[in-house]
Amino acid sequence: MSQTVEQTLIAPRYLAGGGDPGWVTVPLHRAAGWSYGHDPLMPRVILTSPDQLTQLRIASDPDDPWWTIRHARNADKPAWTATFDARTPVEIIAAFTDALTDPSGPADTGADPYAPLREAKWDTPRHLYGLASPDGITCVEHLGTAGRDLWTVETAVIENPAIWHAYFTGSTPAHLITAFTWSLAEKTPVARDPNNIPGFARDRMSVSTRRVPAADIATALERRVSTLTARHTAPPAAAVTRHVPPPRRTR
Repeated sequence: MSQTVEQTLIAPRYLAGGGDPGWVTVPLHRAAGWSYGHDPLMPRVILTSPDQLTQLRIASDPDDPWWTIRHARNADKPAWTATFDARTPVEIIAAFTDALTDPSGPADTGADPYAPLREAKWDTPRHLYGLASPDGITCVEHLGTAGRDLWTVETAVIENPAIWHAYFTGSTPAHLITAFTWSLAEKTPVARDPNNIPGFARDRMSVSTRRVPAADIATALERRVSTLTARHTAPPAAAVTRHVPPPRRTR
């Protein structure tokens, strides 16, 4: 019998905590060819896309977002920026970066970031113009006022008024924000190490444990990298022409 280890499943996923940044950075480097140029003596990670237009920066600054993705202006396409706080689950960030690096490109230029939320029964509370999760913990709002165009995501409860935020400038491609909101609203729990269960909002989350083969956890990232690498090596005729939900994390 193979050796098994305990794994914790947390729902809703937006309360699962940050997780392992490698779930995002390793596929960007190994599957999508992003280069790294950070100083190993500095507590930060910098990855740059092959075309040099997009950069991911992870910096452990307690006063600023840990994750920043910037895309430079290109021809007639404006620059854009996306930021995520440290406690943003990596599975949700990965949905954004997986869509960003998808060689097939966006399936629908008219993507609506609110659509996955409405499908998941998110609704508009009195104090917002956007949509809130059924439990009221996470809110997504598009601030399209004059001189300011911004998508905001906030996860908060009374005892922890700001668990995490994410921000997308209005020029961020809609299909990337939609990939993010799709994962945000996904009801499938995410897995965490039993020793790394978040201490915040414990009474608002569902926590369960299971035993899984140790080999499954050890190879989860490799399987993810292989899946994403295949997107770049598939012949043109086999290119995906519609949005495919990002691979789910098994660890």
